[in-house]
Amino acid sequence: MELRINLTEQSYPIYIGRGVLGRLGEEIKKIYSNKKIAVVTDENVDKFYGEKVKSTLEKSGFQVFKIVVKPGEKSKSIEELVNLYNNILDAEITRGDLIIALGGGVVGDLTGFAASTLLRGIPYIQIPTSLLAQIDSSIGGKVAVDLPRGKNLVGNFYHPQAVFIDPDVLDTLDKRFFYDGMAEVIKYGCIKNKELFYKLMECDEKRILESIEDIIYTCCCIKKEVVEKDEKDNHDRMILNFGHTLGHAIEKYYNFEKYTHGEAVALGMYIITKKSEEMNLTKKGTAELIGEVLSKHNLEHEIYLEDRESILKAISFDKKSKGEFIDIILLKDIGESFIHKIEKEKISSFI
Repeated sequence: MELRINLTEQSYPIYIGRGVLGRLGEEIKKIYSNKKIAVVTDENVDKFYGEKVKSTLEKSGFQVFKIVVKPGEKSKSIEELVNLYNNILDAEITRGDLIIALGGGVVGDLTGFAASTLLRGIPYIQIPTSLLAQIDSSIGGKVAVDLPRGKNLVGNFYHPQAVFIDPDVLDTLDKRFFYDGMAEVIKYGCIKNKELFYKLMECDEKRILESIEDIIYTCCCIKKEVVEKDEKDNHDRMILNFGHTLGHAIEKYYNFEKYTHGEAVALGMYIITKKSEEMNLTKKGTAELIGEVLSKHNLEHEIYLEDRESILKAISFDKKSKGEFIDIILLKDIGESFIHKIEKEKISSFI
């Protein structure tokens, strides 16, 4: 399967297919003519695919430099970014060379931001290895690192030259991180695709895995449509952040240790919808449906937030804040989302 993201200044392909990792060298030769490639991955992914990717690239005549970072959100830091800059420079990578991000969302965000800023921009390719990265973070050009005050506060829009998605790599993905990715799949159903939502309601894990290529393709199509309408996240693209305003704050509050990104977003989607129902902004019963589908895919949807002030402080740094207001994403119904502007001082009522 192939999609193409068409933007004003750039377009690029997304390839989805089982076994594409084994053909990587041949595919990259079609779009890149120089020799040097820096492959950035993490310790977990490296164990399974680091040498495989290096080998297939070398067989196609490329000179490969592998850079391995520690796994987890804490690698999206300024300190790790500087280390990555130095490793790329040690490999003598130039603006005419290529960087590959081989990993989940953390590796993709960190590598993409490094590529966008080092030497004022080095071309790069995304090879996402987690479900969440395959359907969401590898597509659309958002790259970033975190600050102690919040998630993705230092970022850029920098699109890859291509995205290669191999569903076979999900066979080695830890179950917790498969469920983590399912939270984002559910998000797509909530905001834009009622049919997808009810399919997820009916399917167990076995049936999901059997149709994973189609699910990935459906999610990528939704993201493609939204990104092409609003590349820089000024309006329409914001709907992709359903559940994220509160989700990011929960991640930050627990120091990125208790909840994964998808788990936190799952909590955010349910909590925000429960409240918007109470305010008669959302069709009654919608939160219950979201809770049901989250439970079916092994995701929690209820949490007691002990320290409201810390959560509110984290939300105050949210990138969707504009002056005295913040834009939050709500649902009218399953498959129908909208942007709701609210005064910052009133956001406490939502949690």
